[in-house]
Amino acid sequence: MVVVGAGIVGAAIARELAMAGVSVVVLDRSASAGGTSAAGEGNLLVSDKGPGAELSLALRSLTLWRSLLPEVADTFPSIEYETKGGLVVATTDAGAAALRAFADLQRTAGVSAAEVDGLDYEPDLNSAHTAAIFYPQDAQVQPAIATEALLAVARRHGASVRQGVEVLGPLRGGDRLTGVATSGGDVSGDHVVVAAGPWSGEVARRLGVELPVRPRRGTILVTTRMRQRIRHKVYDADYVGAVGSDDAALQTSSVVESTAAGTVLIGSSRERRGFDERIEARVLSAVAAKALVLFPFLAGVAVMRAYGGFRPFVPDHLPVIGPDPRLPGLWHATGHEGAGIVLSTATGELLGDLLLGRAPRVPAEAFAVDRPTLRPHLEPSPDQ
Repeated sequence: MVVVGAGIVGAAIARELAMAGVSVVVLDRSASAGGTSAAGEGNLLVSDKGPGAELSLALRSLTLWRSLLPEVADTFPSIEYETKGGLVVATTDAGAAALRAFADLQRTAGVSAAEVDGLDYEPDLNSAHTAAIFYPQDAQVQPAIATEALLAVARRHGASVRQGVEVLGPLRGGDRLTGVATSGGDVSGDHVVVAAGPWSGEVARRLGVELPVRPRRGTILVTTRMRQRIRHKVYDADYVGAVGSDDAALQTSSVVESTAAGTVLIGSSRERRGFDERIEARVLSAVAAKALVLFPFLAGVAVMRAYGGFRPFVPDHLPVIGPDPRLPGLWHATGHEGAGIVLSTATGELLGDLLLGRAPRVPAEAFAVDRPTLRPHLEPSPDQ
């Protein structure tokens, strides 16, 4: 198997397949964990997902994350796995009603969600909030370290990782994909999986198929170090709506949490503007303003830096995981948007299930490339 992309999804696939005895080579045009996986907060969330296929994948992933901790500890002392839980907060009466209704739905699908007094969980929270739901299953890892840990396990089982190698085009044997032509020479394989995050659309196009994965920009603020005053991952009830929106314009919602290093991460923004990497004051100020609604004390805290990245956006908001019927030998594992960290482990398992003929542990058809909700987007647009 040739895995294109050494982010956390590619790393999880490499680990899964290598442990099953598959010969794996991972290719990345940059460094491992050098793209989207290094630009996020490391969220392992179920609190932002309604009943359905993605939530099933997330719940399975949480189980897998817990099970692999002893395995990665052999190589990495810590991937900063924290079961801190998530606190979702409403600040209006309408927001409170919507939040309670959403939590009721989630409970029917196996999510633990309890309405609480937010001040009992976060004493510095805005006392004027109208509702708070605590999600004990929410957790976090340090995403770049976790990616490297998964790759280390894959290497221990025989996988190789080649960095600085760009995929240029397909190798074919008749109608079948038999590998990739790269800047470092041809790489043959029985199967090729595209796991290149927001760049997956371009990689797929180079291999001869259209895949509607586009970049969705996000920006995060990082404060200077302080004593811990935020104990959980805290976000406002608008976050779920922003995640599921199709709007290309700037959207912001508040996501605030402390890190093991003593800083506070403040997000989040979503905007589709291609691969424009600029950090803009208009985005930073909008993100900061939303955070102050949750935690007014942050007005007196210094921000030491900001960084951004690109999420892999798919029009129907579900990842694409599985074989591509248009080109035998081609597989996809991409389009996870902002949930790639949590979904990576179950994505690796699902792809392994499909490739090796095992019974899938989650409903695979929901993530198929030719699913009805994605079919209209599989042809090139007129401007391409």
